[in-house]
Amino acid sequence: MFTNLEHLGLAVHDLEAATALYTTLLGQAPYKKEHVASEGVDTVFFQVGGSKIELLAGTTPESAITKYLSKKPEGIHHVAFEVADIRAEMARLRAEGFVLLNEEPKPGADNKLVCFVHPKSAAGVLVELCQSVGS
Repeated sequence: MFTNLEHLGLAVHDLEAATALYTTLLGQAPYKKEHVASEGVDTVFFQVGGSKIELLAGTTPESAITKYLSKKPEGIHHVAFEVADIRAEMARLRAEGFVLLNEEPKPGADNKLVCFVHPKSAAGVLVELCQSVGS
């Protein structure tokens, strides 16, 4: 079961400039900066009420964010939902015909296990499932 809109992921070219812009826009500093080597990204998180904004910048040419930004402009990359049991949600979505980009959940930023739903099976939107580690 989806329990919360966890965050919106925004792909950016220049993480430092985007962080400054969103710090001014939101009137607050980010609460976390993190490098996710396995994904080739640097991330910055802002808390906005019960949800978050995640800025993502690719750190390698092979990064999904680098590839995304080579074809599309900066902006919304994905929408992420918190789930209580990521494996159960993955099984439910597969049974409903959704195409998952991961066979198993993988470690993600902000102390989460994550799995992505292919945009072609979700009306053109990349959907991320997130479960807090230890949940």
